[in-house]
Amino acid sequence: MRKLLAVLLSGSVLAGCTLEPHYVRPTAAIPQNWPVGEAYPTTQAPPLPSVSYRDVFKDPHLQAIIVRAIANNQDLQVAMANVVIARAQYRVQRAELLPRIDATGGATEAHGKVEVINPGGVITTPRETARSYTADIGFSAFELDLFGRIRSLTHAAQGQYFASEAGVHQARLTLVAEVADAYLTLATDRSLLAIAKDTVASASKTVDLTQARLSGGVAPRTDLRLAQTVLEQANSDVANLTTIVAQDRNALELLVGAKVADTDLPASIESVDGSLAEVPAGLDSRILLRRPDVVAAEYRLRAANAQIGAARANFFPTIDLTVLAGAASPALGALFNGQNFNWTASGSAAQTIFAGGANIANLSLAKGQRQLAVAQYQQAIQTAFREVADGLARRGTIDVQLAAQNRLVGDAEDELTLATARYREGVDPFLNTLEAQRTLYAARQTLASARLTRADNLVTLYRTLGGDQLIDTRPAPKLTLPS
Repeated sequence: MRKLLAVLLSGSVLAGCTLEPHYVRPTAAIPQNWPVGEAYPTTQAPPLPSVSYRDVFKDPHLQAIIVRAIANNQDLQVAMANVVIARAQYRVQRAELLPRIDATGGATEAHGKVEVINPGGVITTPRETARSYTADIGFSAFELDLFGRIRSLTHAAQGQYFASEAGVHQARLTLVAEVADAYLTLATDRSLLAIAKDTVASASKTVDLTQARLSGGVAPRTDLRLAQTVLEQANSDVANLTTIVAQDRNALELLVGAKVADTDLPASIESVDGSLAEVPAGLDSRILLRRPDVVAAEYRLRAANAQIGAARANFFPTIDLTVLAGAASPALGALFNGQNFNWTASGSAAQTIFAGGANIANLSLAKGQRQLAVAQYQQAIQTAFREVADGLARRGTIDVQLAAQNRLVGDAEDELTLATARYREGVDPFLNTLEAQRTLYAARQTLASARLTRADNLVTLYRTLGGDQLIDTRPAPKLTLPS
């Protein structure tokens, strides 16, 4: 028994070793700092330790819609189910590091009679009863993980499990960004619809003016026809945008997984634009290492690294151990007396002599998969850097564009007022009024689109910088439920 304990002890010590390559995180093949130049912000605040969507999207209606989306979205449910599966697979693999101990017990009873033939005839003795009781405990075919094969497979399963958890954070981050984008798109299209309706009202007045001047004989019929082109274009836009707004709402409700009440929908992009906060990017690009997709890629790399250890261990023999201990007695009360105790132990070793090069091929496969994982990890970091750099480039110029577009709208409004007055007095031809109408209409549309661009840029920076690293536990605002 002491020899058996010595074998188990030495096996457990050796089992702590693996043949995995020493893991070293690959150097990120990106610059340490963000790009600089005319297109980029001149100053950048230090990054927050954890950016919650509530720190960026301060509109309470949008916050409440995001909460419902997180609870109902099916893509997020799929990601969470994958975590449950990966965690279970890891636990199953980890269980192979320990022996499975089975305990059994049994009882038998036999009845019989004895017949003896002698010269005086057959003598039958009374029926006899024989009883026996057994109890056994032990394990069989337990593999001593001397070369770390099982431990390496456990490390690989653990890496996949952690990667799936990072995948949930990535799915949540993507969902929040998509809901915000859908909300802002709906707000912008509602603004464009309002602009089109305003243009219909303005163009209708211009048509009435040209009709009156035509009836008075002071304007040609071409003025009326030109005025009607602006009106009908605006009418066409109203019809088209009405459809687009309905489709925007459908897209938002698909992400949320439920109906959204009218009172929780944005009225316009102007009403939402001021509720968006800046996302500090910081000066050091290494903050990208905390992005969920980059974290998941590194865990998959760790899993691939562990698979090399398992493939190397296949070149060595496997050693199995079986240990059984038990007792047998004809009397139940004496079953556990010392003299009835017995045990057996056996071991076996197996070494593959010829496998057609399978072990070598499996090792090459594991190394190739690790190379692939390294490339995917580097690609994830480089993609993240490019996405943030693009977002910062847009952030550095969008405010200038918005300011210029605001001035353009003001100038176009003044020009339309002046051109209309001069046409009414017969000073200028109608073409000046027509051009002013078209310029103002296009300028207002461009301004609404620019507001969306700025808002989308903040959403992009929130997503690309890996916002929501930690789960936000603050209470969510209440959402109005549709009737």
